[in-house]
Amino acid sequence: MTVVSAIWHGGDLDTAKRLFPDAPDPWLDLSTGINPIPYPLPDIPASAWQRLPGRAEEAGLLAAARRAYGVPADAGLIAAPGTQILIELLPALGRAGDRIAVVGPTYGEHVRTWRKAGHEVAEVQSLAEAGDARVLVLVNPNNPDGGIVAPGELDDVARRFAARGGLIIVDEAFADFEPGTSIVPTLPPSTLVLRSFGKTYGLAGLRLGFAVARGDLTARLAERLGPWAVPGPALVVGTTALADRGWRDAAARARAGDAERLDRLLAKIGRVIGGTSLFRLVETEQAADLFDRLGRHGIYVRRFQDQPLRLRFGLPAGEAAWSRLAAALAG
Repeated sequence: MTVVSAIWHGGDLDTAKRLFPDAPDPWLDLSTGINPIPYPLPDIPASAWQRLPGRAEEAGLLAAARRAYGVPADAGLIAAPGTQILIELLPALGRAGDRIAVVGPTYGEHVRTWRKAGHEVAEVQSLAEAGDARVLVLVNPNNPDGGIVAPGELDDVARRFAARGGLIIVDEAFADFEPGTSIVPTLPPSTLVLRSFGKTYGLAGLRLGFAVARGDLTARLAERLGPWAVPGPALVVGTTALADRGWRDAAARARAGDAERLDRLLAKIGRVIGGTSLFRLVETEQAADLFDRLGRHGIYVRRFQDQPLRLRFGLPAGEAAWSRLAAALAG
């Protein structure tokens, strides 16, 4: 098996505390792209903890997800304990000798998992550079720069891949709050889409994600997941939250406003070069010094191994957090 290097991820407060042992508590973690205002947890019956998840409960979750994401009636849909486990399983859809093209720079686990499985992986900067790759991987909106490929353009590329037996994988982890970006409602053939629950609903610890595709692709992934993939409490929370369109629409508007506010704050220390409603990306020559300064103030932001001039900022939660960030940046 090919050995690949570890990837820096957001949300790793153990690393933050090791880097800045004298930072004040509590930490303000802005290193993730998770909604800082979570969905209010519904009542979870004791039975959800005490027995194995039932088929009826899973069917209820999938029905709610199908409506929330606009999944076509003839497309397959499966739930998993987070999209990361689905990313780990994606190489099972490939074949020996496949060439994989990943549009980047992007979420590093996509390159890592295919290389770990022994595939030849090329990081390309656009769809046009995919060449003769059999599998094309795209994060849309992209993480960390928020770049978007319009569904119409992606549909054309997907159909060309399908005509020669290829496969397109679209990671839409941040699509919920970016209207008009999802390809799910018009799902073309030979296309598999990943959707993340935890980022949108601020409940990343719940570990819930989905895969959508036509044909047998989702069934093949489900077989590898095995039975009872999603725990009972996640079925209850996911079903309730996904059915609450009013909350999601209100959250989308509120987080878009927060992103604009964060842009105004970050413009004072660097150039805001992109992002989504849940995070912003800044480029500055002072990135390393800024990371250290914020860390000493107990504020953790996302840095990048291969882009040392860039930092990604998540959204603060509440006025106290906003004031703390503003003061640290001004200092």
